[in-house]
Amino acid sequence: MKLNAVFYVILTTIVLVTLAVMVHYNLPFDLVFYTAVGGQILLIFTVYKVLTDNYKTDKTFDDWYEDFPVEKE
Repeated sequence: MKLNAVFYVILTTIVLVTLAVMVHYNLPFDLVFYTAVGGQILLIFTVYKVLTDNYKTDKTFDDWYEDFPVEKE
């Protein structure tokens, strides 16, 4: 199963929000530290996956936003 870049973005977000909750509740330092290091590595990997993802679209800058259609001249 091939995972797309959106999966890694969501996973990274969950890990880093969990890290913030861990810091808030003063969990042991080693757990917070290794979670932070893992989150940073996951963030770098996510950036790599997003930039190298083979995503194609037929939209251009002339299309503006999908929720605000602009008539083409």
